[in-house]
Parts: sequence; structure tokens; C-alpha cells
Amino acid sequence: MAKKAEPPLPIVIDSREQQPYDYPGAVVMALRSGDYSLFGFETRVAIERKTLSDAYSSLGSGRKRFERELERLSGMDYAAIVIEATLEEFLRAPAYTKMNPRAAVNSLLAWSVKYHVCIFFAGSRRYGQTLTLRLLEKFWKYRREAKGGGQTPNLEGLQDSGS
Repeated sequence: MAKKAEPPLPIVIDSREQQPYDYPGAVVMALRSGDYSLFGFETRVAIERKTLSDAYSSLGSGRKRFERELERLSGMDYAAIVIEATLEEFLRAPAYTKMNPRAAVNSLLAWSVKYHVCIFFAGSRRYGQTLTLRLLEKFWKYRREAKGGGQTPNLEGLQDSGS
């Protein structure tokens, strides 16, 4: 018996995301938290994407704003930060920052525990995109299993990302 085709994952990309990942059929709209979510679950799941330099900026000059973001993410069923660098690369701080790389990692570890937000070092933008997709797929899969299946939210009438 042929396996029933799964409907496309209803990915939402934050309208403020400056270098969005390319997900065919994704919808672009303002998200309160995170850069990526699922349509109909924007307050329950979010993935925050960070480049190496953006992560250091968020830990330095943008620290207060970033902690507010983490507080919002902590109220979700699942939230993660995907950093487009390896841990080894992260430990070599960008030239512009005075932040000690070990202190930066310790801040991420502490916040991961305090706010229940998973931190992933993806290694690159390409792997970050794949990791973000897989995390959203897993949330969707386990949410559907918990609900005994369920329908995909209706995305008609929403503008897609042009992908």
C-alpha cells in the first residue's frame, strides 16, 4: 500500500528576516519571536537564526534586547537558536568584538538552561537551513502524532516568500 503523501510543511518566515532561508511555499509575515515558525503555531514554536557576527552582537551590544527575545521564546512549546558556525569557529570571536569567546559560550549555555531554549551550532548557512527545516518538521510530526493526525492549516490567500 502506497504511503499517503504528506502536505507541505506550513513554514512562516519573519518579515524582518534579512537573509531568509529558501523554503518553497513558505509564507512571509511578522513573527513576534524568532525568524521561522509554522503557520498556526507562531506562538508555540520558533527558530531564531544567527550568523556568527549577529550572535556576538546579540551577546554584546544587543544583550538586553536578546534576553527579552529569549524570555518570549521560553514561553513556547519548543524554541531553538541556530548559529551558522561551528563551536570551534564561535570560539574565534570576530575582530570587532571585545567579548571573550568563552564568556560568550557560557552566556549561551546559561541562557539555554535558564530559558529552555536549545542552542545549535550548525556549522554553515546551508546546514543551518537544513537544521531549521528538520526541527520544524519534528515539531510538526510530534504535534500531529499527539493530536492523532490532524489537518494542515489553510494557507490560501497568504502571500508566499516568492520561493
